[in-house]
Amino acid sequence: MAPRKKNAPDAATTSSPVSMADLARELNVSMTTISRALSDHFSIGPAMKQKVLKLAKKYNYQPNHMASALRKGKSKLLGIVVPYIEGRFFPSVVHGIETAASKAGYNVIICQSNEDVAQERRNLDSLLSAQVAGVLVSLSRTTLDHKHFDKLRSRGLPLVYFDRVVEGDNVNTVVLDDREGGYLSTRHLLAQGCRRVAHFAGPQHLNIYRNRRQGYFDALREAGLPEDESMVIYTDMLQEQGAAGLRQLLALPNPPDAIFSAGDYCALGAMQEARRQGLRVPEDLAIAGFSNEAFTVVTEPNITTVDQRCEEMGQAAVRLLLEVIDSKGESFTPRQVALRPELLVRGSSLRPALAPVAKKMAASRAKTVG
Repeated sequence: MAPRKKNAPDAATTSSPVSMADLARELNVSMTTISRALSDHFSIGPAMKQKVLKLAKKYNYQPNHMASALRKGKSKLLGIVVPYIEGRFFPSVVHGIETAASKAGYNVIICQSNEDVAQERRNLDSLLSAQVAGVLVSLSRTTLDHKHFDKLRSRGLPLVYFDRVVEGDNVNTVVLDDREGGYLSTRHLLAQGCRRVAHFAGPQHLNIYRNRRQGYFDALREAGLPEDESMVIYTDMLQEQGAAGLRQLLALPNPPDAIFSAGDYCALGAMQEARRQGLRVPEDLAIAGFSNEAFTVVTEPNITTVDQRCEEMGQAAVRLLLEVIDSKGESFTPRQVALRPELLVRGSSLRPALAPVAKKMAASRAKTVG
């Protein structure tokens, strides 16, 4: 038996993955020959192909597809930038993205901005370095301008925003119809007989919270009720802000009988504070949230909320991104996709026994005013 080459891999002792260079050294051929043999290239004869395949099997060689893609200047990688991976919404959207990407033969790189625009910029730089085929982004809470995305556009890198998006006709976006969701929630509370519906609003530079607030006002106008800014509490959608917001509302001369919160965490904080204040939910205060977080079905009562069709949003975002990628730089008309929300009515807002009485009282007040 011929002596073993000095630098050849040893299947029995090596713990690190065997590389293409290792195979090339053992067979005393170039890495190009190894690569072509493994890909069944016509320029490599049957005998050499057999040698390469036999050696690759012996050492359980696994090709580095990422490195290969980078050498070719293209990849089967999609980059994802999300504000955080907590709760239910973003993990579910990412799951939808991964499912759709995998079916299309792509892998994903997931980055978190942690609600920090500086980190969001660094995320984009990392994805550019990885030479991803396209990027999916949901904006951070602190993203007030969008100039850092120009770098992607200047390089012709396909980009799709989802959920928290840059609005306009010249961008590709996938969102929930948040305005409709806000309208449905507020209309539901009004249908329960509530007439003093307050709103916990999120940061208004983000489309999702601005549109949910607009839907709230739409429902009030439809019911002939005024838009009262004293009933709108602006927050970052944190649980403790829901409690503080309710305390502020209860100090009003005419406090609310219902709250529509643009997020479930604020709704939870309000519900906990209501109990501390001796208020019954929903009898004294009806509450509805937004996002369908997991805890909304374990509270007592369960919290009425809006489901955002998370996985469907992720899959739709991938489909749109792949359409842009497949256009191969040719003219692609940007598209804005909007998914329909679903209102999930639960115990925190249901006031069936009180609704007829409240409606009668409201009608009586209207006659008096008239």
